[in-house]
Amino acid sequence: MILEIDGVKIGEGSPPYVIAEISANHNGQLKNALELIDMASRCGANAVKLQSYTPDTITLDCDHEDFIIRGGLWNGRRLYDLYKEAFLPWEWHKPLFEHANKVGISIFSSVFDNSSVDFLENLNTPAYKIASFEAIDIPLIKYAASTGKPMIISTGLADQEEISEAIDAARSAGCSNLAMLHCVSGYPAPISDYNLRTIVDIKERFGVVTGLSDHTISNITALAGVALGASIVEKHITLDRQSGGPDDSFSLESKDLERLCHDAKIAWQALGSVDYGLKSSEIGNVKFRRSLYFVRDLNAGSKITSEDIRSVRPGYGAAPKHYDSIIGKTVKQSVAKNMPVKLCNLI
Repeated sequence: MILEIDGVKIGEGSPPYVIAEISANHNGQLKNALELIDMASRCGANAVKLQSYTPDTITLDCDHEDFIIRGGLWNGRRLYDLYKEAFLPWEWHKPLFEHANKVGISIFSSVFDNSSVDFLENLNTPAYKIASFEAIDIPLIKYAASTGKPMIISTGLADQEEISEAIDAARSAGCSNLAMLHCVSGYPAPISDYNLRTIVDIKERFGVVTGLSDHTISNITALAGVALGASIVEKHITLDRQSGGPDDSFSLESKDLERLCHDAKIAWQALGSVDYGLKSSEIGNVKFRRSLYFVRDLNAGSKITSEDIRSVRPGYGAAPKHYDSIIGKTVKQSVAKNMPVKLCNLI
């Protein structure tokens, strides 16, 4: 199971692929979005991700109760007003793509309707993201998949059947490079909601590259996800968590993103492979394992008793597992106290 974006292989055998989500954290200023790209590149992220929508492509300009948010971070806000504040103007996309290419970091976007797919195709986007709330939009998934580009789908809010439907839709429409991100669509999401073992189950059940879209405050959940096999980690980023934008409060600042990029690779390196053999760092310490030593002088022909030998460090003598079989044997030649027990010298 391998996914490839801009020539970078993603999946088992490759370091975690870190996606820095800009989301609404440009806070209405192009210069902030450009600085976030610089920050992501500087901190070691593999990609930055945008969100390509307008208020009119994602919701309706309506005051009906259905369109009012109740509870949570955006309590009382009209959906249309929230997205009007949060959306990234489409005319910014080209300079942002150009800037990302200049600084050497991949850039792609979440799509929310067919027009955003068409728009991003003109920018030669290397991949597409389907957000959690759109994971049940089968026509959108099929339309994006029909481009043949790699696709990443977040699973938040979707049950097992809906995840299966999304995967089937993507594959049937021509997407062979597919990844699913385990996700909890709470902003922020409590760590206790994440149930990270689901990452393992998604990989085994659906046979796709699997990752984590993490909306918790710290990096702990993301690193635990890597330890469970997450090949992709997506986190929101911000220039300042205190800026007051819609997503700033649960996003990573520069120092935290840099730490995530570094620590995720370390966690992946620590996973390694199943290996019960001696490791390079252990070779010099083998001699300090326990072994059997004589603790009294014995003459040739003496029978060994429990008073004559002990299991101690270092490891130049016979292994302790031979203790019981050695008791009662005879030494062929005299031995001195503090000498290692050698099986070849016993009868």
